Amino acid sequence: MPSGKMAVKGRLLQFVFVHVSVVLCLWSMQGTYAQGNSSWQTLSGKAPLVIAHGGLSGLFPDQTLPAYQIAISTSLSNAVMFCDLQLTKDAQGICRTDINLENTTTISSFFPNQSSTYLVNGQKITGYFAIDHTADVLLNNITAIQAISSRPTVFDGSFLLLPPDAMAAINVSSIWLNVQYSKFYDEHNLSMPSYVRSLSRNMILDYVSSTEVGFLRAVAANFRRSKTKLILRFLDKEDTDPSINQTYGSILTNLTFVKTFAAGILVPKSFIWPLGTDGYLQAPTSLVKDAHTSGLEIFAADFGSDEYGLSHNYSYDPVKEYLQFVDNKNFAVDGILTDFPVTASEAIACYAHNNVSRPSRTAGNPLIISHNGASGDYVGSTDIAYQAAIRDGADYIDCSVQITKDGVPFCRESPDLMVGTAVLSNSAYYPSLLKSIPDIQSDKGIFTFDITWGDIQGLQKNIYSPFEENYQLVRNPAEASMGSYMNLTAFLQFAKEANISVLINIENARAIISSSNLDITNATLSALKISGYDNKTDRIMIQSDDSAVLLQFKQKTKFKLIYKVDESNVIISDSSIKEIKTLADSVTIFRGVIFPSASSFFLSNATDVVRRMHSQNLSVFVHFLRNEFPALAFDYFEDPTMEISSFVEVAKVDGLITDFPATASAYLKNACRQSRTTIDYAMQIVDPGSLLTLAPAPAQAPAPALGEVMEPPLPSLKVSPASEPSTEPLSPTSPTKSGSVSLTRHSMFVSLLIGLFILFFASY
Repeated sequence: MPSGKMAVKGRLLQFVFVHVSVVLCLWSMQGTYAQGNSSWQTLSGKAPLVIAHGGLSGLFPDQTLPAYQIAISTSLSNAVMFCDLQLTKDAQGICRTDINLENTTTISSFFPNQSSTYLVNGQKITGYFAIDHTADVLLNNITAIQAISSRPTVFDGSFLLLPPDAMAAINVSSIWLNVQYSKFYDEHNLSMPSYVRSLSRNMILDYVSSTEVGFLRAVAANFRRSKTKLILRFLDKEDTDPSINQTYGSILTNLTFVKTFAAGILVPKSFIWPLGTDGYLQAPTSLVKDAHTSGLEIFAADFGSDEYGLSHNYSYDPVKEYLQFVDNKNFAVDGILTDFPVTASEAIACYAHNNVSRPSRTAGNPLIISHNGASGDYVGSTDIAYQAAIRDGADYIDCSVQITKDGVPFCRESPDLMVGTAVLSNSAYYPSLLKSIPDIQSDKGIFTFDITWGDIQGLQKNIYSPFEENYQLVRNPAEASMGSYMNLTAFLQFAKEANISVLINIENARAIISSSNLDITNATLSALKISGYDNKTDRIMIQSDDSAVLLQFKQKTKFKLIYKVDESNVIISDSSIKEIKTLADSVTIFRGVIFPSASSFFLSNATDVVRRMHSQNLSVFVHFLRNEFPALAFDYFEDPTMEISSFVEVAKVDGLITDFPATASAYLKNACRQSRTTIDYAMQIVDPGSLLTLAPAPAQAPAPALGEVMEPPLPSLKVSPASEPSTEPLSPTSPTKSGSVSLTRHSMFVSLLIGLFILFFASY
């Protein structure tokens, strides 16, 4: 083996050792499994199987040594390793998903301009095929590459191809061999049935599947007395099985026929839960119950945490999808074929059959703080987003305060209305109000303080999808324009009635004074006073990235204060931490300040910033947690639950600020974390930087140090009583009409005196 590959193998063994050690040592959440036959609605009554498609192929090139080894070390102990079988020129087997090796290997570089064209099941394919090369050439010279563009390519060319019998040497619990092109190989004088029979004499094959009825019939007699289960794999319903010339749709209607030669079926997940053209789930089919009635096990395929076809019903949380198939109260599939077996394992072991309504508030549980309400599912900072956040388990709902031209403070993340509204389509605002304010943002915008509250209420709202432009990932389109913004008084009254705590975030205070002569800080103080919040209450936290804002609250109230570090890649010194302590009780920092990332989207290391802040008695909140896979470092295996667990169990943060409070809440009450699981499994813990031992990234420039914490006082307002807009909050039930100004306390007092005089004279 070339020296470079020896080095990679050495790093792999080091990684596996560290990885397994972390799993065993960091999180003693082992449970004993006392499973009764009624626990699961599978055919056997046992927990569904996790079937690793090519190992952990969501991260590594599939069906390679690290893909299988990491899958084994991080999945359920009985997880099945899946190999797609291809045959070489000399009738030997290799594990490759695609019959065209060009799509998953470096073969075109090794044999440039030597492609072939074959007719494969009626389709002409040009590429590189195993039947043109010997096993010796393929297994000793050709390396694997990642086939899906959204997945890491840093491992491409690092790992050799594997024969099926290599899995017997890496402590695989169960092996699943999949045969998809038996008829094609037969046409080229290579016998899949003969190879599989020969292989079964030297190793245990727990499952053998095929897309061809003819192949399964040919080997059925050989496995009749063994424990090997034969499985018919279905392709799309319109596709045809070349061995019997029937469509898979027609075969599906005759499961009693399938039972004559197979023990189960493997089907696309859409056969069970169809996905509508709108991206939402339709009603389930009866296929699972039909299969079980026929005595067939049923396995679902095509699961991947980073797939673009994930239903909107799941809020980009892959755990929810697995639960839909194994814990929906009506049926459970017998196994799941997935590129991400870690997530499937945690779903089955830690989340299924878990009926805890809310996480308990213990010392080990961080606060769940919404980011603009449940903004992952609804338009941020609207009434329905806040209602959903409370329903989903948030401990605090947040309001980022903006201010209107007529002095109304209200909740909305950005002062720029071009984000999240259709303001650009209104000629009254665009382009006349488009302007640049570099102290707020680098791009031009149309800002809330240039438009009245009534007019802002009339704007069409749009749900903000941060990964729509680059990844076409949109959030909950059915609710994309629903809900209403809340003025700050209404928001505070709503929180009081819901008995929920509040985080108020104030940013851009000095830029807004300079640009619009409006004081957002005093407007917020006024709203709090009118809403009846005692300034000593622990139900309110005030957050700002400006020390002058926090000092103003510190002088006038006794609310808990949070200093927000605005930089996402920064080193925070001990002296800066001590300075922050003079201002605040807590700190909000970006994820990358705790777990920095390399340019290749792998975590590079873990900092000790949380420990150092805790030593100064500062609570630490981390933001923003999002479910979509582009938001996650590859170390988390595209699983938002694994990111949450890293911040909770490794970093020990005190609060999670998230677009998806339901995901954080579900994590905190999962059975593995609370040692209530009935399956022997320890949830995966990430070891930041360990994957870089396999894929070294270019040296990163050191992060800059945090700048000055203490800033000058806020600028004073320009006094112009005749035109000064009111900063008095509106009553929650009395929104102003377009262009109107809310009554000040002085004007209301004058009106009251006039009314009393009228009553006095009327009595005479």
